[in-house]
Amino acid sequence: MYGFLIGVGVLLLLSIIWMVYRIQTLVSVVKGSDKQIATGSNKVNAIMFILFLLVTGFLMFWYSIKEFDNYELPVASEHGVITDSLFWITMAVTGIVFLITHVLLFIFPYKYQYKEDRKATFYPDNNKLEIIWTIVPGIVLAGLVISGWIAWSDITAPAPENAHVVEIMGSQFQWDVRYPGKDQVLGDYDYRLTSAINIHGVDFTDKNSADDFPSPRVVIPKGEPVLFKIRARDVLHSVFAPHMRLKMDAVPGMPTRFWFVPTKTTAEMRVETGNPEFEYEIACTEICGRGHFSMKKIIEVVEPAEYQKWYAEQKSFIQMNPALADVQTEPKEVAEVQLSEGN
Repeated sequence: MYGFLIGVGVLLLLSIIWMVYRIQTLVSVVKGSDKQIATGSNKVNAIMFILFLLVTGFLMFWYSIKEFDNYELPVASEHGVITDSLFWITMAVTGIVFLITHVLLFIFPYKYQYKEDRKATFYPDNNKLEIIWTIVPGIVLAGLVISGWIAWSDITAPAPENAHVVEIMGSQFQWDVRYPGKDQVLGDYDYRLTSAINIHGVDFTDKNSADDFPSPRVVIPKGEPVLFKIRARDVLHSVFAPHMRLKMDAVPGMPTRFWFVPTKTTAEMRVETGNPEFEYEIACTEICGRGHFSMKKIIEVVEPAEYQKWYAEQKSFIQMNPALADVQTEPKEVAEVQLSEGN
């Protein structure tokens, strides 16, 4: 509250200074000193440009250095190192151009402020200059786009055959997780089979579904490829794991995927960050409704041996709810029953 009041006070002070300056200008107009007005006004504006450049430049560098650790999260995946490198290369290229152009933008009004004895130079065109500042940015941007496309193609390429498969389904307002059982193959699903006891819509007539199991958190092994099979049950969601540099939309009716290799266990990251309560997490980055804020799922990265032990201890959907074994209804029949009950 005090910060807000201070901000209001500063704005009022600046407004008063501006009004005093305008009053003095109007007084000068009444007195007929037009040339003095032009010279004085341009000098003030030119100086203000330089002051604005210095103040905002200082604030930009100060804030960037102070908050660097807050927006540069530790990376915990192999492809994350590549994407971070591409990001900083892009930042370096665009940042240098930004600084040069904006420094000149604010220096020029000071250097070329109004003077009575100065005459503007007529400089209509320069073909060589036009070619240079068209071709050079084109080549640089093409290099950035192509390098980004190569990295994205690697990320979205088919996952290795030994990848651990995890299905992540988004719905309002939660993430539900399904693993394949010992056969390492996820069973089929059909949205028409979705019910109170079968929120994933798993088709238990498919033999591959018999050993599938759910989990309250995403558990994955360090140093081994992991494939997220992503889908949505209702509206558009988006799977976002910032430390893994992972982001992929969950689209109703259009399954997506993202594979990666985690490089740091949760325990290792707790040591690195100095935070004993650190947890990797998945958040939703699509505004999917009123409860969007609550869509959080913990990711636990463990050593491969610990993962295998955890995996072997899990109970399948059918073991947790034997009634699912008796659900042999075909999707079409389920839809007809639901429609008749609705009528």
